[in-house]
Amino acid sequence: MVRKLSLTQRIPGQVKGLSPCEHRSVARDGRVVCAKIVEGDNRVSPRLCGACPFKAVNCAHLRFSLRRISPSPLVVRYNGRTEIWDDDPPELRFEQAACALQAVPITDPRQCAGCALRQSLEAPEPRPMPRRRQAVGQGKVVPFPSRPALAAG
Repeated sequence: MVRKLSLTQRIPGQVKGLSPCEHRSVARDGRVVCAKIVEGDNRVSPRLCGACPFKAVNCAHLRFSLRRISPSPLVVRYNGRTEIWDDDPPELRFEQAACALQAVPITDPRQCAGCALRQSLEAPEPRPMPRRRQAVGQGKVVPFPSRPALAAG
Protein backbone atom coordinates (compact mmCIF):
# COMPACT_ATOMS: atom_id res chain seq x y z
CA MET A 1 0.00 0.00 0.00
CA VAL A 2 1.40 3.38 -1.01
CA ARG A 3 0.58 6.33 1.18
CA LYS A 4 0.94 9.81 -0.25
CA LEU A 5 1.65 12.73 2.08
CA SER A 6 0.79 16.24 1.08
CA LEU A 7 3.25 19.04 1.78
CA THR A 8 0.82 20.86 4.01
CA GLN A 9 0.34 17.92 6.36
CA ARG A 10 2.12 18.29 9.69
CA ILE A 11 4.67 15.57 10.33
CA PRO A 12 5.36 14.62 13.99
CA GLY A 13 8.69 16.04 15.15
CA GLN A 14 8.72 18.75 12.47
CA VAL A 15 9.83 22.22 13.55
CA LYS A 16 6.71 24.19 14.48
CA GLY A 17 5.89 27.22 12.38
CA LEU A 18 7.88 26.10 9.36
CA SER A 19 5.96 26.70 6.19
CA PRO A 20 7.16 26.84 2.61
CA CYS A 21 9.00 30.14 2.19
CA GLU A 22 9.13 31.78 -1.22
CA HIS A 23 12.69 32.98 -0.54
CA ARG A 24 14.11 29.55 0.35
CA SER A 25 15.47 27.31 -2.42
CA VAL A 26 18.04 24.60 -3.09
CA ALA A 27 21.32 25.49 -4.84
CA ARG A 28 22.89 23.26 -7.50
CA ASP A 29 25.37 21.86 -4.99
CA GLY A 30 22.55 20.77 -2.64
CA ARG A 31 22.70 23.59 -0.07
CA VAL A 32 19.44 25.10 1.18
CA VAL A 33 19.81 28.85 0.67
CA CYS A 34 17.80 32.00 1.30
CA ALA A 35 17.59 34.56 -1.52
CA LYS A 36 17.05 37.46 0.90
CA ILE A 37 20.37 37.12 2.77
CA VAL A 38 22.69 39.75 1.30
CA GLU A 39 25.40 39.75 3.98
CA GLY A 40 26.92 36.62 5.48
CA ASP A 41 26.54 33.00 4.45
CA ASN A 42 23.20 32.44 2.69
CA ARG A 43 22.92 28.79 3.80
CA VAL A 44 19.92 28.22 6.08
CA SER A 45 18.70 25.41 8.29
CA PRO A 46 15.09 24.73 9.35
CA ARG A 47 15.79 26.21 12.79
CA LEU A 48 17.35 29.38 11.33
CA CYS A 49 14.56 29.78 8.77
CA GLY A 50 11.94 29.37 11.50
CA ALA A 51 13.49 32.26 13.47
CA CYS A 52 13.43 34.64 10.48
CA PRO A 53 12.28 38.19 11.37
CA PHE A 54 10.14 38.21 8.21
CA LYS A 55 8.02 35.40 9.69
CA ALA A 56 7.61 37.42 12.89
CA VAL A 57 6.27 40.41 10.93
CA ASN A 58 4.14 38.36 8.48
CA CYS A 59 3.03 41.36 6.38
CA ALA A 60 2.60 41.63 2.62
CA HIS A 61 3.78 45.26 2.65
CA LEU A 62 7.25 44.47 4.03
CA ARG A 63 10.22 44.87 1.67
CA PHE A 64 13.48 43.66 3.19
CA SER A 65 16.94 42.15 2.94
CA LEU A 66 18.56 40.02 5.65
CA ARG A 67 21.96 39.80 7.32
CA ARG A 68 23.16 36.52 8.81
CA ILE A 69 25.21 37.02 11.96
CA SER A 70 27.41 34.10 12.91
CA PRO A 71 28.99 34.49 16.32
CA SER A 72 32.76 34.22 16.31
CA PRO A 73 34.21 31.27 18.20
CA LEU A 74 35.83 31.94 21.55
CA VAL A 75 39.23 30.37 22.30
CA VAL A 76 39.52 29.45 26.00
CA ARG A 77 42.82 28.39 27.54
CA TYR A 78 42.99 27.09 31.10
CA ASN A 79 45.21 24.63 33.00
CA GLY A 80 47.24 23.93 29.87
CA ARG A 81 44.17 23.02 27.84
CA THR A 82 42.71 24.89 24.90
CA GLU A 83 39.06 24.70 23.92
CA ILE A 84 37.07 26.45 21.23
CA TRP A 85 33.58 27.48 22.27
CA ASP A 86 31.19 28.11 19.39
CA ASP A 87 27.89 27.12 20.94
CA ASP A 88 25.88 30.19 19.96
CA PRO A 89 23.61 29.60 16.95
CA PRO A 90 23.62 32.03 14.02
CA GLU A 91 20.80 34.55 13.76
CA LEU A 92 19.07 36.57 11.05
CA ARG A 93 18.45 40.31 11.29
CA PHE A 94 17.08 42.91 8.91
CA GLU A 95 19.83 44.51 6.84
CA GLN A 96 17.34 46.95 5.35
CA ALA A 97 13.56 46.83 5.72
CA ALA A 98 10.70 49.19 4.98
CA CYS A 99 6.93 49.26 4.78
CA ALA A 100 5.87 49.74 1.15
CA LEU A 101 2.52 51.24 2.15
CA GLN A 102 3.65 53.79 4.74
CA ALA A 103 7.16 54.34 3.25
CA VAL A 104 8.87 54.15 6.65
CA PRO A 105 12.05 52.23 7.56
CA ILE A 106 11.76 49.25 9.89
CA THR A 107 14.59 48.22 12.19
CA ASP A 108 12.81 45.75 14.46
CA PRO A 109 9.95 43.27 13.80
CA ARG A 110 8.04 44.69 16.79
CA GLN A 111 7.46 47.95 14.90
CA CYS A 112 4.88 46.19 12.69
CA ALA A 113 3.02 44.56 15.59
CA GLY A 114 0.47 47.34 16.14
CA CYS A 115 0.08 48.48 12.53
CA ALA A 116 -3.56 48.83 11.47
CA LEU A 117 -2.63 48.37 7.78
CA ARG A 118 -1.00 44.99 8.37
CA GLN A 119 -2.02 42.37 5.83
CA SER A 120 -0.84 38.90 6.78
CA LEU A 121 0.60 36.54 4.18
CA GLU A 122 -0.20 33.36 6.07
CA ALA A 123 -3.16 32.52 8.22
CA PRO A 124 -2.10 31.90 11.84
CA GLU A 125 -2.07 28.31 12.97
CA PRO A 126 -5.35 27.36 14.64
CA ARG A 127 -5.07 26.80 18.37
CA PRO A 128 -6.98 23.95 19.95
CA MET A 129 -9.81 25.01 22.22
CA PRO A 130 -9.07 24.46 25.92
CA ARG A 131 -11.03 21.62 27.47
CA ARG A 132 -13.41 22.57 30.20
CA ARG A 133 -13.41 20.43 33.27
CA GLN A 134 -16.76 19.41 34.61
CA ALA A 135 -17.37 19.20 38.30
CA VAL A 136 -17.77 15.70 39.68
CA GLY A 137 -21.41 14.67 39.85
CA GLN A 138 -22.60 17.17 37.28
CA GLY A 139 -23.26 16.66 33.61
CA LYS A 140 -25.13 14.21 31.50
CA VAL A 141 -25.23 10.59 32.56
CA VAL A 142 -25.14 8.09 29.71
CA PRO A 143 -26.06 4.50 30.65
CA PHE A 144 -24.18 1.59 29.14
CA PRO A 145 -26.24 -0.46 26.69
CA SER A 146 -27.77 -3.50 28.35
CA ARG A 147 -26.61 -6.91 27.23
CA PRO A 148 -28.91 -9.90 26.99
CA ALA A 149 -28.26 -12.54 29.63
CA LEU A 150 -26.21 -15.46 28.41
CA ALA A 151 -27.93 -18.79 28.63
CA ALA A 152 -26.10 -21.36 30.70
CA GLY A 153 -25.54 -24.36 28.65
